[in-house]
Amino acid sequence: QVQLVESGGGLVQTGGSLRLSCVASGRTFSNYAMGWFRQAPGKEREFVAGVAWSGVHTTYADSVKGRFTISRDNAKATVYLQMNSLKLEDTAVYYCASGPYYSEPLRYNYFGQGTQVTVSS
Repeated sequence: QVQLVESGGGLVQTGGSLRLSCVASGRTFSNYAMGWFRQAPGKEREFVAGVAWSGVHTTYADSVKGRFTISRDNAKATVYLQMNSLKLEDTAVYYCASGPYYSEPLRYNYFGQGTQVTVSS
C-alpha cells in the first residue's frame, strides 16, 4: 500500500520561504512521477508542480513558476517543494502525490494527508 507523508508546513510571513518534504513508501519510488497539489479554503484542489521519475523533468503551475522548485531524492524516497517569495494566496493545504506521468495532473492517483501552509502579512 502506497503511503505518502508530508512535513514542513507552517506559518510564514509574506516574502518568506518554506520547504516541504514528502516521504513515500509501499512501492518503488523511483518508478513514478511525484507532484504537489494544494487546496485553499473554499477552492478546488489545484496542481502545483510535478517531477519525473528521473528528477530531470519538471513542470509548474503558472502561479508558482520562478518561486517554487520541486525536486526528489530517489535514494531517500523523498520529494521536496522549496517555496520562496511566498504570497498570501499561497495559503493552502499542500498534498504530495504520486502517479505515472509528471505533467498530467489528472493521472496522479495517490495522495498524502496534507500539510498546512499559512502565509501571513
